This record gives sequence, C-alpha cells and structure tokens, in this order.
Amino acid sequence: MAVKTTKTTKAATSSTAKASTTSSAADSVAAAATPAPAKVVETAKPVVLGPMMRKPELVDAVVAKTGLKKKDVKPIVEATLALLGSALQDARELNLQPMGKIKVTRVKDKASGKLLHARIRQPQDLPSEVANPDPKDVGGDSDAPAAVDE
Repeated sequence: MAVKTTKTTKAATSSTAKASTTSSAADSVAAAATPAPAKVVETAKPVVLGPMMRKPELVDAVVAKTGLKKKDVKPIVEATLALLGSALQDARELNLQPMGKIKVTRVKDKASGKLLHARIRQPQDLPSEVANPDPKDVGGDSDAPAAVDE
C-alpha cells in the first residue's frame, strides 16, 4: 500500500505543479491585460472664498499697516491699482513678491470689457513678518535721528 500512496502522491504533486504553472501564467496574462491603477499625485483642495476686498478696505488696511494718514495713502493706492490694471490689460507678466507671480493666460473681449484669465503663483507659506509687517518697521527706524538740511 505504501507504493500505491507514493504513486498517488507523485501524481497529485505533478498535477498540482501543472495547475500552479497554469494559474501563474493566467495571472501574468490577466495582470498584463488590466492596466495599472492610476496614481494620484495631489488631491484637489476645495476653495472657500472669503469676503471681497474693495478699494476703501484696501486703503484702510494700508493706513493701519503703515500708520500714515488716509489722505496720503489713498492717491498712492489708486495709482498702484491703475498701474497694475494697465499692466494686466497689456498681458504683462508681473512678479510682485510677496504677493506672487501673475501671468495672464487668456484674454477675451466682451461687450462689458475684457475678460482676463490669469494664473497667480504664490510662495508656499509666507512668514508672519512678511504677511503682517510691523508698522514700525515699514515706516523706517524711529530711533534714528532725522537728517537736517541746512
């Protein structure tokens, strides 16, 4: 009986080997037929819009940051906005750090005016000193003696 079981074992072993060879070949064919799953490089983050900043609010923020008078700041802000608007209308690329790099990608003429599509690339994280400068540092060194013209 021992011989008979040995033969059965050999036969079972050889059929198992054939089955494993056949299944591995089928697996490799199936693996080659199915495409590899796509890898996501970066997930999209939803954009939550904050309140819109208008020119009077911008003027007030510049007054608060610099400590200058509103009557002095307002013409400067208006001139700056006019220059920026003109540069964007001419499709010029702007590199205004720490605000970022602005590039007009498309321009479409509409009945109400031009529609500009722009890309803005900003630094990853601005240091708090750059994002919110101290008003004392913006105006210069207050401890330094003022120059006197004679």
